[in-house]
Amino acid sequence: MNYLEINRKSWNAKVEPHLKSDFYFVDEFLKGRSSLNSIELDLLGDLRGKKVLHLQCHFGQDSISLSRLGAKVTGIDLSDKAIETAIDLATQCGTDTEFIVSDVYELPNVLEGEFDIVYTSYGTIGWLPDLDQWAAVIAHFLKPGGKLVFVEFHPVVWMYDDDFTHIKYSYFNEKPIIETYEGTYADPSAPLVQDYVMWNHATSEVLTSLIAHSLEIKSFLEYNWSPYACFRHNEEFEKGKYRIPQFGSKVPHVFSLVAEKKFSQP
Repeated sequence: MNYLEINRKSWNAKVEPHLKSDFYFVDEFLKGRSSLNSIELDLLGDLRGKKVLHLQCHFGQDSISLSRLGAKVTGIDLSDKAIETAIDLATQCGTDTEFIVSDVYELPNVLEGEFDIVYTSYGTIGWLPDLDQWAAVIAHFLKPGGKLVFVEFHPVVWMYDDDFTHIKYSYFNEKPIIETYEGTYADPSAPLVQDYVMWNHATSEVLTSLIAHSLEIKSFLEYNWSPYACFRHNEEFEKGKYRIPQFGSKVPHVFSLVAEKKFSQP
C-alpha cells in the first residue's frame, strides 16, 4: 500500500472544491482576512523577522497569513496541486512566502536551514504513520532555542463515528485506517469520492515523540471547542467557536502545545 500516493491523489482532488468553499473564504482572504485563529496566534507571539517552517500547509493560507505578520515563511505540502495554488495565492497577496512540494519525512533531503518556529495545525498528524520520524524532522529544522507551535484536533474526537453516536476507532495508533469518503469537510456536497489512509495518535504518543528528540514541552492546553465547523454535526455556541452537540463542554475538541528545542543535546 502506497499511502503517500493515495493521500496525494486525495488532497489534489480537494483543492478545487476547497477554493470554492465558504470554509476557506478565498475572496475575503485575498482582500486581507487572516486564516489564523486566536489559539495559535496567542502561542506564536511576535513574528516580525522570524523564520517559520509550516508543515502540511495545504494551499498556503496560514503560511501567507504568517507572512503578513512579518515572518519569513516556508510552507510544505504533499499535494503538488495545493502547492501550485499556494504559489498563485501568495503572488496575488503580494507576499514572499516560499512553497515546496514534499512529504514531511523527506523534507530534510530537499530543504536546508534552521528555523525559529516550526508550525503545524488542525488535521495534520493523522496523515502520518510515525510520529517519531515527525518529531525528528521538527528537531532537525529548529535552531537551538527555537519552538514548535502545534494545534490539533484532540484524539478523543477521532475515536467516534461521523455522527458521534458511538466509539468506532481505537484511541491508540494500532493500525492504519483505510476508508473511502464522499465530499469533503469543507464542502460535504462536493462531487468527490476518494480513498484515504490515516492513523490515530494518542496524546502520549505526541508528547513522548517530541521529548525523545530533545524538545522540551513548554505548554500543553486542551480546549472544549473548535474554531472550525468541520464535523458533520456542529454547534456554534459563541462566534467562531464550535462544539459537537452530543459532547457539549465535557470533551476536549482541540489541543495545543509549544515545545522548545534544547540548546544542548543529550
